[in-house]
Amino acid sequence: MKKSKKALKVIPLGGLCEIGKNMTAFEYGEDIIIVDVGMAFAEENMPGVDCVIQDYTYIRNNISKLRGILLTHGHEDHIGSLPYFLREFKCPVYGGKLTTELVRYKLQDKGVGLQGIDIRAFRNGDIVELGKNFKVEFIRVNHSIADSYALAINTPVGTVIHSGDFKIDYTPINGKTIDLQRFGEYGKSGVLLFLCESTNIEINGSSPSEMQVGESFERIFKNAEGRIIVATFSSHVHRMQQIFTAAEKYGRHVCLSGRSMITVFKVANSLGYIDMKPDTLIDISDIDQYKDNELVILTTGSQAEPMSALSRMAYASHKAVEIQKGDTVIISAHPIPGNEKPIYRVINELFKRGAQVIYESLADVHVSGHAYINEIKLLHTLVKPKYFVPVHGEYRMLYKHAQLAHELGMPQENIFILNNGDVLSINADHAEVTDHVPAQAVLIDGSGVSDPDDHVLTERRHLSEDGCISIGITVDDKTGELACVPAVNSIGFVFDDEKESIHRDIGARAMSLLSQGSRKHEYIDAEVATRQFRDALRSMLYEKTKRRPMIITTVSHIDPRY
Repeated sequence: MKKSKKALKVIPLGGLCEIGKNMTAFEYGEDIIIVDVGMAFAEENMPGVDCVIQDYTYIRNNISKLRGILLTHGHEDHIGSLPYFLREFKCPVYGGKLTTELVRYKLQDKGVGLQGIDIRAFRNGDIVELGKNFKVEFIRVNHSIADSYALAINTPVGTVIHSGDFKIDYTPINGKTIDLQRFGEYGKSGVLLFLCESTNIEINGSSPSEMQVGESFERIFKNAEGRIIVATFSSHVHRMQQIFTAAEKYGRHVCLSGRSMITVFKVANSLGYIDMKPDTLIDISDIDQYKDNELVILTTGSQAEPMSALSRMAYASHKAVEIQKGDTVIISAHPIPGNEKPIYRVINELFKRGAQVIYESLADVHVSGHAYINEIKLLHTLVKPKYFVPVHGEYRMLYKHAQLAHELGMPQENIFILNNGDVLSINADHAEVTDHVPAQAVLIDGSGVSDPDDHVLTERRHLSEDGCISIGITVDDKTGELACVPAVNSIGFVFDDEKESIHRDIGARAMSLLSQGSRKHEYIDAEVATRQFRDALRSMLYEKTKRRPMIITTVSHIDPRY
């Protein structure tokens, strides 16, 4: 495309300084394209929240310019919020074959109609034109899910390379290596901007090949005497294939457990991505018809999600599988930061039930799908960009990646660590952050949508920490005085052995505050509603318990004549 002095705007709307909900908008003239529309899981300080998505205000304000969505791969942090996005904005969606099929399933599952949404699959080297200003090429990369791509975004001001999530695997399971040659060709012709993932920037060397995991599976399957239960990410189709291969080699049948595992298997198998014998796959309801040494159970729950299949097995609540002595459980995944404690709790339960548990720290049953430092260096060296933006990582990762780019020879002023919502305006001669658009996290809670500062979330956190006290005041309408001692109830506040005495003290204190002479009930109503009344109770409670529960007060009226 012909070079122009007009600026390309690069706007990360999610995925920076955090892990998850990746989404980046590119705007030039009258055209906007979006790369990835992912979701993040709720954090510990978000009780009751289902997931976290992006703020769509910028898209809403520029909807006439939207030309389409490009997907780098099919992981939830890159496609997870598409149902919310496409329910409001109808636009074309482009990605790899597995990615687009997963999107179809996801939209149908969430009740989002496909009418008006053009979903198209692309392969390595394919090019799609979006509007007048964007021509995008898909470049194959290796990752922990099939059909993963980097994107070469050709614009009037130059070429932008978005790495997506990648690693460099010279012996991948499907035999399709990363297309390093194409990265080098773009580097030779000139790359204006490089956006590169930063997940493993803190790890030296190069990431191990997926082939290494297959060899570990074969060793474990060869020596296991009972059932084998493997927990892994449902989206890891290559890992799924390794498990089928090892099972068939040692005469075992495979059954699937977990809704997402079954869904992804159906998609991958329909695309021909699973190579297996016709009788290898069996239904989980038929496992009692086979000997223990003839079974492999492939399941979700590698992150110890509370309702996942592996967690239910560990806590004896799974309807079809009960962990027994002699089982070998393989957890083929790396703990997501913050998930370590619940994962080890599940591992402890599995050991208690007699299983032999094998996980990453004990054997090579997982390798990362993200590049280590040496692989990242190689891609930088091939691409040779003028400007650089580190993406996909927490701030410390972005910072270290920026340092690496500088060590590789890039001028400091050409490196930008952006925040969500920053607008990077860039052309062949200049780049700077020129604006900021709304990009606050949006919380999905059932059918509700809110922001992280919503008072409901604050109240939930308060309740989860100190519980709740309910004080019921009854007023005699005839005299305007209290009709009885206030009724006190609490939830999650004090332990049973101290509850009765503290409830009694609370009732007495409330009565003392409200029984200073004869009063009209309007006065009591007003006093119960005042901050002073609540503060007096709160001070008494803190003095006795060193806790600050939420206080809820109600006033009811009775007429003794009736």
